[in-house]
Amino acid sequence: MEEIIASIFEILSQLGYAGIALGLMVEVIPSEIVLSYGGFLVSTGDIHFTGALLAGIAGGTLAQLFLYWLGAYGGRPVLDKYGKYLLIQKKHLDASEKWFEKYGTGVIFTARFIPVIRHAISIPAGIAKMPLSVFTVYTIAAMVPWTVLFLLLGMELGDHWRDIKEYAKPFILPIIVIALGSGVFYFFYKTRKS
Repeated sequence: MEEIIASIFEILSQLGYAGIALGLMVEVIPSEIVLSYGGFLVSTGDIHFTGALLAGIAGGTLAQLFLYWLGAYGGRPVLDKYGKYLLIQKKHLDASEKWFEKYGTGVIFTARFIPVIRHAISIPAGIAKMPLSVFTVYTIAAMVPWTVLFLLLGMELGDHWRDIKEYAKPFILPIIVIALGSGVFYFFYKTRKS
């Protein structure tokens, strides 16, 4: 398995910016690892930070748009049947639907920082026919800090970019807490407003 991943990263490095975008769109490898590898490429001078940032935002957003459209045009029956081929488990989809129903459209931003929920949340947004423009804005707004964080960490780690999961732990927990707090605040704001 490690040889396959190494081969994938070799291809991604040859593609440069397109490799980062493609790596995030395919989602076979977690975004943290793809972006930290992008940061490593920036640190070696193979690519520039701005290009890597734009590629990361574009790739991450396109991946979520695909899931949104899958929800909008395929609905839950298609996802229940074929979701496993996209690495979407039924329990993750159930949890995402509950979050979306409870917190509404604002959860599209906050959920991007919460493991498991962050990828599947696009599907209930599509099923609910959330306006595409709003969905896209929230998704891009969340992709910017996520991409910046992991590119910078990858640059700092250099040759040790593969250790990103361990190195990122102190950063991820506060992000999750802030995202959850923002989601709760948004929920109370929406409830009070209505």
